[in-house]
Amino acid sequence: MRIATGGISHETSSFSRVPTTIADFESGFGLYRGSELIERFTNSNICTGGFIDGAKAYGFELLPLLWGFAYPSGLIVKEDYETLKQEFINRLRKVELDGGPVDGVLLDLHGAMVIEGIDDGDGDFIESIRNVVGPDIPIIVTFDLHANHTQRRVDAATAIVGFDTFPHVDMNERGREAADLIVRTIRGEIRPVMWLHQLPLFWNTPTQVTTIAPMNEVMQRVHELEARPGILSVTLATGFPWSDVPDVGASVTVVADGNESLARSTAEELSSWIWENRERWYCPPLAVRDAIHQGEAIGRYPIVLADHADNTGGGSPGDSTEILRTFIELGLGDSLILYIVDPEVAQQAHAAGVGQFINVTVGGKSDPIQGPPVMMNAEVMAISNGDFTYDGPMYAGLTGNMGCSAWLKQNGVSVVVVTAHEQPLGPAFARSLGIDCPSMKYIAVKSAAHFRASFERFAGSIFNVDAEAIHTHDFKKLPYQKRTRAVFPIEFPPRS
Repeated sequence: MRIATGGISHETSSFSRVPTTIADFESGFGLYRGSELIERFTNSNICTGGFIDGAKAYGFELLPLLWGFAYPSGLIVKEDYETLKQEFINRLRKVELDGGPVDGVLLDLHGAMVIEGIDDGDGDFIESIRNVVGPDIPIIVTFDLHANHTQRRVDAATAIVGFDTFPHVDMNERGREAADLIVRTIRGEIRPVMWLHQLPLFWNTPTQVTTIAPMNEVMQRVHELEARPGILSVTLATGFPWSDVPDVGASVTVVADGNESLARSTAEELSSWIWENRERWYCPPLAVRDAIHQGEAIGRYPIVLADHADNTGGGSPGDSTEILRTFIELGLGDSLILYIVDPEVAQQAHAAGVGQFINVTVGGKSDPIQGPPVMMNAEVMAISNGDFTYDGPMYAGLTGNMGCSAWLKQNGVSVVVVTAHEQPLGPAFARSLGIDCPSMKYIAVKSAAHFRASFERFAGSIFNVDAEAIHTHDFKKLPYQKRTRAVFPIEFPPRS
């Protein structure tokens, strides 16, 4: 049994002015070709790691082609996307030329990839692979929870398997699930059919955390449905509102065994319940100072502020300044910002050296929406070339690089300036600079929820705040041009 694998993965923010190129794939999580995939992702908590584990468990030959992931940012340059897609197709054709037709394809994608002139990048990619392998070869695709699913990709794929957790700690598990489905399909033990039900709903990030209410109740229903006879998989996608595409929004996709009417009725059942409870997935924006005051009233530290409107993990530039400015104005001691993307300041810190004081303007350089730069006379506490190792649970077993980076401190306010557009999934990189996050009183992270997988164990309290930035969660402020359907909570306001 020969199964090809790979993927081109990106979470695209249409509202970011920063284009995404091949160079961003190379400098992000990287581009891996052939056996490099196996070397990189064996024993790792991503879907491709699960594919590798599945190959070992079932004894099939996994044929690694091309895998690429660029950190979230703006639209992918079409020429660069076509280059990567064509390389994938060429590698697929080569393995078929050398060893005959493949028995299946496992794809590791995101679900919110947008290319210049192509709104549904993931659908285009799957469709292109389908055109090569023909109509009968199974293609099973794993997707992020924040996918904007379309009928195009459902028609092109054999089955879709989406993440069940946020923060995403089940990626390897979902990869193994996909491997199980493709083996059973190839053997003729099951015949997957799918139904997609799109929801006119934007799901607020703070209510998506799957370890706590109300989202844990949603996932409990998903797993109960998956236990029913004839149901192979149920995928809830909460969507990615910052992709300005016609199909933006939440959805439910059900995979059933040869029974389309069962897939449809199950998808409609879950979708109806979600819609009826739509106010539970909504929360009004919270201002920075209000969150600080609420945390101080609770009195447990550190108070962690999730700067979700400038989440670099979603494609925001990572240089908004409202929280840094607020920490300085309030004179908050033992406070920390993780991170501000500012390569210029990081380089200035490296040039000055540890122990020196530098006058710098931090952040606010990418877009006026991100706020003005903040003037600092800061001490250079530590510098780094950005290398570190993720200590999990997200991306456990993998290494990362933040590029030229530095820890700056003015009075009691610390800020880590970095080059890479990567969110702080945990304190590992801060620790490599000598920062002890649990000892801080105030921590701001440019992340929406993934940070929780590591920070939650020592946080005194956590608040998602809507500081001024490009990825506001006040969805009415987003300048949509392509959205085709009315959604909650914009055109359908919350019920009083």
